[in-house]
Amino acid sequence: MPKAAAAKTTKPSHKFVIDFSRPAEDKIFDGAAFEQFLRDRIKVDGKTGQLGENVKIAKQGENKLVVTSSIPFSKRYLKYLTKKYLRKNQLKDWLRVVATAKDVYELRFYSVDFPGAEEASEDEA
Repeated sequence: MPKAAAAKTTKPSHKFVIDFSRPAEDKIFDGAAFEQFLRDRIKVDGKTGQLGENVKIAKQGENKLVVTSSIPFSKRYLKYLTKKYLRKNQLKDWLRVVATAKDVYELRFYSVDFPGAEEASEDEA
């Protein structure tokens, strides 16, 4: 019986999107600095700053970054680096990282409810 032809091995491709449109509209988040931060900090084979052909970072539109990897790459690692960037720039108190889809992270503002605001609106009515 003839052996089956060797199946083509395709490299696993991971594509992740980080959407920072909300804080960018308020001009408190610098997308170019964040992109450079990711380029400098993502580790490939235990070395930072050497993405090579394995990991690509590109802008999609004005307020989105797309990270494409041909090697095993964790979505959680991107969240870790994003939170690290927010802490470094003292934005962690106002922004959080939320997964909106299987391969999408979005930066959102914390929803702050002021208890006095509700009472004031009830008194006016």
